[in-house]
Amino acid sequence: MAALWGGRFTQAADERFKKFNDSLRFDYRLAKHDIIGSISWSRALAQVNVLSQQEQADLEQALIELGEEVLQDPEKILQSDAEDIHSWVELKLIEKVGDLGKKLHTGRSRNDQVATDLKLWCKEQAVELCELIVKLQQSLLDLAVREQGTVMPGYTHLQRAQPISFGHWCLAYVEMFDRDLSRMRDTAVRLDRCPLGSGALAGTAYPIDRHALARDLGFKQATLNSLDSVSDRDHVLELLSDASISMMHLSRMAEDLIFYNSGEAGFIELADNVTSGSSLMPQKKNPDALELIRGKTGRVFGALSAMMMTLKALPLAYNKDMQEDKEGLFDALDNWGDCLAMASMVLEGLQTNKTRMLAAAQQGYANSTELADYLVTKDIPFREAHHIVGEVVVAAIAKQLPLEDFTLDQLKEFSSVIESDVYQHLTIDACLAKREVLGGTSRASVMSALDEQRIDIRNEITLAEVVGSARGGQVHSAMGNMQQRLNSHKADLMNVRHAKLSDVDAITKIVGHWAEVGETLPRSRFDVLNSILDFSVAVHEDKVIGCASLYIYGTGLAEIRSVGIDVSSQGFGQGKALINHMLQRAQELELARVIVLTRVPGFFEKHGFVEVKKETLPEKVIKDCEGCPKLLHCDEIAMEFTIE
Repeated sequence: MAALWGGRFTQAADERFKKFNDSLRFDYRLAKHDIIGSISWSRALAQVNVLSQQEQADLEQALIELGEEVLQDPEKILQSDAEDIHSWVELKLIEKVGDLGKKLHTGRSRNDQVATDLKLWCKEQAVELCELIVKLQQSLLDLAVREQGTVMPGYTHLQRAQPISFGHWCLAYVEMFDRDLSRMRDTAVRLDRCPLGSGALAGTAYPIDRHALARDLGFKQATLNSLDSVSDRDHVLELLSDASISMMHLSRMAEDLIFYNSGEAGFIELADNVTSGSSLMPQKKNPDALELIRGKTGRVFGALSAMMMTLKALPLAYNKDMQEDKEGLFDALDNWGDCLAMASMVLEGLQTNKTRMLAAAQQGYANSTELADYLVTKDIPFREAHHIVGEVVVAAIAKQLPLEDFTLDQLKEFSSVIESDVYQHLTIDACLAKREVLGGTSRASVMSALDEQRIDIRNEITLAEVVGSARGGQVHSAMGNMQQRLNSHKADLMNVRHAKLSDVDAITKIVGHWAEVGETLPRSRFDVLNSILDFSVAVHEDKVIGCASLYIYGTGLAEIRSVGIDVSSQGFGQGKALINHMLQRAQELELARVIVLTRVPGFFEKHGFVEVKKETLPEKVIKDCEGCPKLLHCDEIAMEFTIE
């Protein structure tokens, strides 16, 4: 392909220089984003009469077609000898529409073009990475719920210190990853500025409405200084920093689990699908997934350091050094995402050895602090109590006895204030129970923390909304399925609440539609009115766009029914939000089981429902099924959710 800048030159570039200079081999990943930016730029040019409306429509259609081709086979781009992705898109466009394609670059530079493409890519990646962090947090929460009563030793200096629960350990990492999410939110706010229209460095010569252009691309606003706009890579540094800190957290978690999995500790066993064996030693089961997470952390740290060094002395504005921003960023965020996903997989298959963990917690004199605290209750100053217990431990080590196995007379040799009530303070359960404080490891504290974290995670499930306008912009809708991820801005404003009397007509209309097509049982307006307290609704801009009801049988069983979404408002997560709301409501009502009859079991499986036989649900069969005309040829699947 011919270069787009050859007019100034009388001699072709050396092939060795071309290979050294070209970036298509890695920036081809920006193809979709370059096409999005080009569509938006064509609209801006039409607004200032550089393009006619017909020319703009022809360019946009050609760009959409090119985008669809890219999605089908992105790596086909690599067969080209184009200098970079911007050249490739422009030259392919010229192939489609002829000389009209040459008009698109009017008033635009590759400097503001690449800055825009990279920001669009970063916004999209931020959404996906946040979702992976939340998924990992959910895996940790699931494990914490399962293992909240599992006792293990806590460590300082890799020596047994005090007993904790494994659930408490899980929640420590939930907290760490919550800070990672917070950093990503902050990064997203500063990232949400559009540089397109800044030209090479001094701005464009055409009267482009840059704020309108920014909104069309899904940015909150336009950047304010053209020099800074084309040379700013702070968002790259911030994402690499966010990735580095999060990878540090992942590496610490991996190191913990590697130790817990070792033969010396034997606290956990990793699933076969995340471990490997030895080519020589048949007994080995190696924690490769965790070791690779720990190892890849260095690659991410290295990318941050390299980018800092690249930018540290660059003069304004754009310099070719900035081409080095992409390879390290792409590699770092790819590895971060892979490690987050792999960590979730490791946790999902992890099994604990409760007996081994408890035995370890009972060794190492982990109840020494409790003995000191006991002495404090007998009016002995803590420093003196600390010294007394130190002497007891020395004697215990010499006798090879745990503290609780000392007789009362033996303990009294160290302090006369010790009485028989001391033993109730030396048990593992007592050690845990005494830590009933915010952030503590007592069972009550862990359960309280779990409840709070469940609420936080439900809020974070929609973190893509926080990264916000990365999914907005009119131009994205023109890209069809290619922009589905970036085109759900309506979800940002959607909320779920309990239904009110004023919602009756809207609910009746939605339920009526889905009853007509055979997806739900019909409900009259009178039925809806009389059961309005059972209903919740999804609302967007004060309009009811979805509904569901929670019907409670006399036995305490509850059924989610009458689930429906307005046909003009589908695809923005209302169904998911409604089901989550209903399950939370069931938990608040202290229900034990929730059922649903459905033709889309896969949707409910994602929410934790499992398939059951209808015969195990006599309440439903007697009330509804026996009178249903489809009883003998029912195609609905019964599913059940158990509330812990």
